[in-house]
Formats: sequence, C-alpha cells, structure tokens
Amino acid sequence: MWQLFEPVHAVSFSAPASLAVWADAGLRSPWRAYFAGRAAPLGAVEAGPVVAAFFGYSPAMVGRALPELWTRIPPEKALAVRLDGARAALAPFVAATDADELAELAALLRSAAERVSVAGRVLGAANAALPWPDDPIGTVWQAVTILREHRGDGHVAALVTAGVDGLESLVWRTSRGGPDRAFYQRIRGWAEDEWTAAADRLRARGWLDTEDAPTAASLAAADELEATTDRLASPVWDALGPAAVDRAAALLAPITQAVTTPGP
Repeated sequence: MWQLFEPVHAVSFSAPASLAVWADAGLRSPWRAYFAGRAAPLGAVEAGPVVAAFFGYSPAMVGRALPELWTRIPPEKALAVRLDGARAALAPFVAATDADELAELAALLRSAAERVSVAGRVLGAANAALPWPDDPIGTVWQAVTILREHRGDGHVAALVTAGVDGLESLVWRTSRGGPDRAFYQRIRGWAEDEWTAAADRLRARGWLDTEDAPTAASLAAADELEATTDRLASPVWDALGPAAVDRAAALLAPITQAVTTPGP
C-alpha cells in the first residue's frame, strides 16, 4: 500500500500543476512550498519541531525556511493551497477513473486513515486532525497524506530505536544503493564535513566497511528496520480487512501508475 499511496501524496510538492498553485500564492521556490505545505498542519512552528519531525533534513536548511516562511504564507492558507495544488495535480491522473469507483476509493482510504493511531505520531496526528475535503480527489489526497505521515512517523521511531540519527539514515541508505551522496546532500542540506562525520560513526559501529559499502550487520539491521516500519503501520490495514485492502489497492493502482509514468 505504501508503494501505491506515496506517489499520490508526493504530487502536492513535485507536480508542475501543484507548484503553479503554490507560485500563484506567492511561493515560487519549490522548497518554500514543501516546507510550508508539509509543516502547516503543525501551525506556525519554529524550525526545531520541523527538524525533529522531518528527521533527515539539515537544521541549517530548515532554519533558512522557518519561521520566516510564515510571514509569507500563514499555515491556514498553506493548508488550503496544498490541497488545491494536489487537486490540480491529480485531476488529469484520475480523469480515466469511473466516478463511482473514485468515490469508492475515497471512502476506503478515508476509512483507513481514520483508523490510524496517533500516539507518538506527530505528523500523522497533525494531519489526521484536519477537516476532511468534500470532494473525492481531495479526500483521496488527504487520506494518503495521513497514511503517509503516520507510516513515516513510525519509520522515524524505528530509526531512533535503532540509534540512528537523521543524517546517518541518509548515509546508511546511500550505502545500500539508490540516490547517491550528492543527491541527498543537495536535497537535505548537509555539508561535506557533516556527511563524512556521519559515515565515520557508521563505520565505527561496524555498518560500513573501508569502501563505505554496507556490512552484513548493516544489511541485517536494514531488514529489521523495514520490518519494524511495516509492523508499526500494519494495524491500520489489519483493521480495514484484507478484502477492503485488496479493493483499495486495485482502485488506487491505475492512478499511481498514471502518476509515475513516464518517470519517478
């Protein structure tokens, strides 16, 4: 389910149609739009809570955005803009979906989102407390956003339990493949010396070898971390029931495929 709903959530911060809505609201920088949209459910917070909740971003990068950002757009307006942007971005991707099936998908995902346990889940709780949109597209996006942040909060809890900080999680991730160091330094704001120090800590822990490749212990820990993340997210889907989960997946899959074609 995460693989299906994550791309649908992400359109609000990446799709050109959504970014155009943010630009019309006065935020022409995609990063300002990202921090405003994702942090808005928390209210007009300082940088500290966002550093904690977002986990993998450099405090310096967050500090360049907050709290100054709230002088450009108050949280209540950012919430409205992010929803309008999501609607604009998703509209062409759901155009081929039957109206009754879209309404059914919205109801299923809302039912799942309303089952999330918010204890200890700051971003999940903040999004779950928002009023529901009155349209199917808005409801689908709101639901997947609650589910996404709820799962992310659990992932952060698993990382903290494993004794891994935000930067270490990125260094550890790049050692196992996927986007490289330069990519994460650019999008998360970490300096060279900070990245090197985090790699040294992981090497001292026995998770990286001398070539910065993951050790057997590192790979085993990664498997355990992902299993813990799944376990923490699973009660929502267990409560919804296998038939409803299968139906939600079947209805959501074509939309996700449309969102992710031809590229990520």
